[in-house]
Amino acid sequence: MSDLAPDRVAPLLRGSLGTPYLYAEQTGSTQNILRDGDHPHGAVAVAEHQTAGRGRSGRVWEDEPSRALLCSVLLQPPGGAPLPQLSLVAGLAVAAAVEATAGAETRLKWPNDVLVDGLKVAGILLEAAGGRVACGIGINVNQERGELPPGTRTPAISLRVATGQTLDRGQLLAAVLTELEARYGRWLAEGLAGLTAELEARNALAGRRVVLEAGAGTAGTIASDGRLTVVLDGGHTVLVESGEIELHAR
Repeated sequence: MSDLAPDRVAPLLRGSLGTPYLYAEQTGSTQNILRDGDHPHGAVAVAEHQTAGRGRSGRVWEDEPSRALLCSVLLQPPGGAPLPQLSLVAGLAVAAAVEATAGAETRLKWPNDVLVDGLKVAGILLEAAGGRVACGIGINVNQERGELPPGTRTPAISLRVATGQTLDRGQLLAAVLTELEARYGRWLAEGLAGLTAELEARNALAGRRVVLEAGAGTAGTIASDGRLTVVLDGGHTVLVESGEIELHAR
């Protein structure tokens, strides 16, 4: 039985996220499962393999069947909430769950990647419609080095490669949902400001040379509204709301 099968995961769930639990051996995308149905807040879709997995900016998310954790969580925040901030909220949850489950030190690469040893172990994809947000989470868990996708913008790593351990994906999923529920609740109560200290502790770009559309500079803090502070080489400080951020070649 798969470690993500409903009978394996149900006893591990501790909060309100994960009901209903929609499991598929194969699907186009777990995002589509939530988008196409009339599901309530907290619904979770999980698949062993995606045939059309998506990443940010229309990129393809590749996976090796039954090796990764591929899931989407349906969230229904109040009207007017700054939805793009949820990529950081979810990123913090994934980072904390990975550390607790795998013992691997994690960092966040603004706005939606989780890094281990400077390499991408997880990504977040938000898709909003009708006041609901499908929060897609992809984590490289048990892939061997040769099963990881080549040529990605940020080189990939799996938890198995990083730690030498084969991990139970159901336990990792349960940890992600627990950590997400806690941070989502804090975000609703306090805004992103309530997560500022944790964001800065995990900010992989702080002090790093970066390249963006406006030019090259040095990344700084993540502002309380979720934008990234960058001091350009000419001394001008900009707040980056969206777009591509690349680490400058050393």
